[in-house]
Amino acid sequence: MSLIQIEVPDEVLISLKETKQTIHQQLCLMAAIKLFELGKLSSGRAAQLAGLSRVLFLITIGQYQVSPFDLTPQQLAQDVSNA
Repeated sequence: MSLIQIEVPDEVLISLKETKQTIHQQLCLMAAIKLFELGKLSSGRAAQLAGLSRVLFLITIGQYQVSPFDLTPQQLAQDVSNA
């Protein structure tokens, strides 16, 4: 496993009222969600980066208005109308 370090100013931790551990978890989750949203990672790999099961990751991304489906609104509407 590779280690990547990010420097976070103490003032940021204080402002967020978070610990180093919770910031670490949140940053990994946010990176995983964004990389999944951009199509850079599959849901399985993004879940691995976030430290979650794939199912929990897919449930969690909905809380951030990220769709687990790789469809445009037009494609989704067409799929729904064809069903």
